[in-house]
Amino acid sequence: MRTSLTARRLSRAALLLAGVTAVAFTAACGGTGAESADGKTVTVYSADGVGDWYKNRFAEFTEQTGIAVNLVEAGSGEVVNRVDKEQSNPQADVIVTLPPFIQKAKQSGLLQPSGIDTTAVPAADKDADGTYVTMANNYLCFIANPSVEAPALTWDDLLKPEYKGKLQYSTPGQAGDGTAVLVLLQQLRGKQGALDYLAALQANNVGPSSSTGKLQAKVDKGELLIANGDVQMNLTTVQEKGSKFNVFFPAADGKRATVSVPYMMGLAKGAPHRVDATELMSFLMAPDAQSKLGPEAFAVSPRTDVAPPAEGGPAAALRGVEVVAVDWDRVLTELDADIAAYQQAISS
Repeated sequence: MRTSLTARRLSRAALLLAGVTAVAFTAACGGTGAESADGKTVTVYSADGVGDWYKNRFAEFTEQTGIAVNLVEAGSGEVVNRVDKEQSNPQADVIVTLPPFIQKAKQSGLLQPSGIDTTAVPAADKDADGTYVTMANNYLCFIANPSVEAPALTWDDLLKPEYKGKLQYSTPGQAGDGTAVLVLLQQLRGKQGALDYLAALQANNVGPSSSTGKLQAKVDKGELLIANGDVQMNLTTVQEKGSKFNVFFPAADGKRATVSVPYMMGLAKGAPHRVDATELMSFLMAPDAQSKLGPEAFAVSPRTDVAPPAEGGPAAALRGVEVVAVDWDRVLTELDADIAAYQQAISS
């Protein structure tokens, strides 16, 4: 589903939160196992949400190359925090995360040019220096339990007392989708307006969450009535797990809007298995793998030579929704201050 801290670290408040949640990583093996017969392995640190597409692609990659793939999934900010902490002993070969965290990884010196062929990807969907490229386009959304009349909900509706303790969104500065909530509100209400709104919403918010994906089961079970999400991950979960929640976009002044939150991929600096890692990256960006993003993951390929998913996928969910353009590089330069202001607003 699409897009483009000067400071190397997040604000002190965000760092404290990151320190609490950094241990929440969930490791899993892709391909044929943790290690192939000849010991060749590539390790991917990735934001969660495209696990099943990964599973199929990694199995194909291992069958074709004999190279196994280890997948470690977490929230977008956690992925970059972990790579940063491991600089003296790099473990990750490939990094996949959402903006502005992929830009943060570049500015923090955690990426290196991969050299893979990205000529079929528009300039807006890749780094001019070749350090990262959009792997799958995606969009911010919200999800609601079936007991809620989701299509009619506005941003102001989410402030109603009936949602107290029944609403949660992933934490800006840690999760890509949570950061996108803050960014979208800034676009719709201005920076101070966004802070004022989130301060008011805090009365209903259950509390911080470093991973957007973990909120899905809570909404499905009714532990939560409303949570943020993203179109690709949520539609995939509905199809594959039979979840009953509904995807929606809160309205403001009668209009619904969203921002793109693409999965962006880069080669980690000091990657222990650089050659094998670039082979995997090329495999994932090739037309065959990219053409399966729609039917298997409800995502949209950034490649100009891959047709978008058929009607009924993400295109249907986004009908009538404005996609607001975001300068993620600018977001990155201002994110330290924005996260500090956000923490202060919800704490006061």
